Amino acid sequence: MAEATPAAGISGAERAAILLMSLGEAEAAEVLKHMGAKDVQKVGQAMASLTNVTRERANEVMDRFVMELDNQTALGVGADDYVRRVLVGALGEDKASGLIDRILLGRNSKGLEALKWMETRAVADLVRNEHPQIVAIVLAYLDPDQAAEVLELLPERMRGDVLMRIARLDGIQPAALRELDEIMEKQFSGGNNLKSSSVGGLKVAAGILNLMDSAMEQTIVARIGEVDADLSQRIQDLMFVFDDLGEVDDRGIQTLLRDLSTETLGMALKGADARIKDKFVKNMSKRAGEMLLEDMEAKGPARVSDVEAAQKEILAAARRLADAGTISLGGKGEDFV
Repeated sequence: MAEATPAAGISGAERAAILLMSLGEAEAAEVLKHMGAKDVQKVGQAMASLTNVTRERANEVMDRFVMELDNQTALGVGADDYVRRVLVGALGEDKASGLIDRILLGRNSKGLEALKWMETRAVADLVRNEHPQIVAIVLAYLDPDQAAEVLELLPERMRGDVLMRIARLDGIQPAALRELDEIMEKQFSGGNNLKSSSVGGLKVAAGILNLMDSAMEQTIVARIGEVDADLSQRIQDLMFVFDDLGEVDDRGIQTLLRDLSTETLGMALKGADARIKDKFVKNMSKRAGEMLLEDMEAKGPARVSDVEAAQKEILAAARRLADAGTISLGGKGEDFV
């Protein structure tokens, strides 16, 4: 599927695949249960072939989905209300809330809020020439995964300074945040959708670092340590690393397993110690555990970068579940969630 192809130019199966993958595994499975075998096969093939789907592409698909709903529910029914009711009815209030925001609120977001809906590289280009304090406030306002991607795209000399400033942020005056929002608004036709003046801090800095490439993460921590060893240690104390999953109770691991693919888990466990491997395997069925270990052995050695990427993916899933109150994370990252 060509990267530059607009959502209107891709097939219905590909649009369905992007939408389902945005929902998550459990919810996508529920939708597929109500489809015919041929349709499932088409959408499944499209899901398997999807690569490098950008935030912009996903948003285009979401927008088209809402527009088509609007056309089909025009008999006195508002499309936004319809989408909201359908999603809440299907997924429940907690699971639907994030997706509702993504579909409905993202279309009209402005100012700082609009940055959450922009391409990561576009955000990096927008802020790279700003003062590091401005960059810190902007990244603190973004979701941790997006902030981590933006930070990786900034010049190396900036990264440690920016993250240190994020860690030292202790909120920001609403007037100052509004002023920054207006600056962002002027650059790409903005607005005033500020939700909170409480941005930044140690937890935000730790969350961003958790989602960065491991080598880059270590470099940034070391640079912060050169300037402020105490701050560096406090950030590290709040970081949740893969080994900390050993402190999650069995029920939490079982819940996490439902959100993971066998391929991702097998790759991640290649770089884990025996304690963590045993933790996951004992919470699987005997047959599933045996198949996982056999598959890991059959595939042989893996690149360190692939193992670290798989571990980051599992950590991100664990944090999502913890944020939703579904599981409790133990270890030194407990305060972080």
